[in-house]
Amino acid sequence: QVQLVESGGGLVQAGGSLRLSCTGSGIIFSISAVGWYRQLPGQQRELVASVFGYNIPNYADSLKGRFTISRDDAKNTVYLQMNSLKPEDTAVYYCAAGPHIWSMVHWGQGTQVTVSS
Repeated sequence: QVQLVESGGGLVQAGGSLRLSCTGSGIIFSISAVGWYRQLPGQQRELVASVFGYNIPNYADSLKGRFTISRDDAKNTVYLQMNSLKPEDTAVYYCAAGPHIWSMVHWGQGTQVTVSS
């Protein structure tokens, strides 16, 4: 059974940084597609960043340069470093994984990120 457990969300002031973590069990991140998605209030879930294996990560165009996805294979953990946060980044952030970037079949429970102005 695959389980993804996120942590690291919280409240931060605009301009600040947060790092989200997602640890997987029952799945090997280094040979899977893993990614971060977010759901802003009243909106559909959207891609933040994703990576498959050792390929170049893919980012939402609007977030390039501020957000960075990385992975620690020894810990089977994927991270999302978020810098220069803005109030419009306030959302529930989800970790996802699956056999392909277009087939993220496993999801975490989500972690709330709130950016105050």
